[in-house]
Amino acid sequence: MWSNIKYDYQGCRVLVTGGTSGIGAGIATAYRDAGADVAVTGTKANAAAYEGADLKGYRYLQLDVEDNAAIDRVAAGEKQLDILVNNAGFALPSIGLDEYEPEIFERAIQMHLVSAYRMARGCAGALGKSKIPGGGSIIGIASMASYFGIEIVPGYGAAKGGLVQLTKTLAIHWAQQNIRVNAVAAGLTASRMTAGTIANPEWSAPTLARTPLGRLGEPRDIAGAVLFLTSPAAAWITGQTLPVDGGYTVSG
Repeated sequence: MWSNIKYDYQGCRVLVTGGTSGIGAGIATAYRDAGADVAVTGTKANAAAYEGADLKGYRYLQLDVEDNAAIDRVAAGEKQLDILVNNAGFALPSIGLDEYEPEIFERAIQMHLVSAYRMARGCAGALGKSKIPGGGSIIGIASMASYFGIEIVPGYGAAKGGLVQLTKTLAIHWAQQNIRVNAVAAGLTASRMTAGTIANPEWSAPTLARTPLGRLGEPRDIAGAVLFLTSPAAAWITGQTLPVDGGYTVSG
């Protein structure tokens, strides 16, 4: 995936929620290519239901992150786990819903914050037993909405802001179990969720104009940061959120 970097995750068990497309698929592919045993979750009944998706070599688990019982069931099934990537979810306005409606706001909080906490808590026992160098890891996928007020996504933004704080708190709480907790704050990255935004110059052009590196993100950009943060090279990093955004957050 990267011409001069190679990760070795042979023997590691990884769970990537929402790993069938977009950023999640990029992360899952990177771990699979590095030799890990990777499980991905999706909302469809089975892997065969995803036409055109490359899901070879994964364990597939059906999961709706708005269903707490399903989250608890999936987490309880992971008896051995080294890395959890909480990636599942999408901005509800992308399917025409208004997050200013209280019920839709609550759905966004459930999808992006409550589900991440429940999955992390449910997997903590297995992660605490991890023998990989640097210990078990939990990675959350944060957003530019974690830092900036983006008017159209009040619920998504509140959840992603909360995820940054949750990352700090859980890092402290689970350090004694040798579990590191970090997050990656993704800039505008090509995915199914962002396709409409990227295709609309009114949205994408201002983002590009503010991005010093002059391009939008690709899933592999996020995957690179995730694999680093769960590697032994990051063994003394916990509680941090790393912006991967082409410089967007530092541009005046």
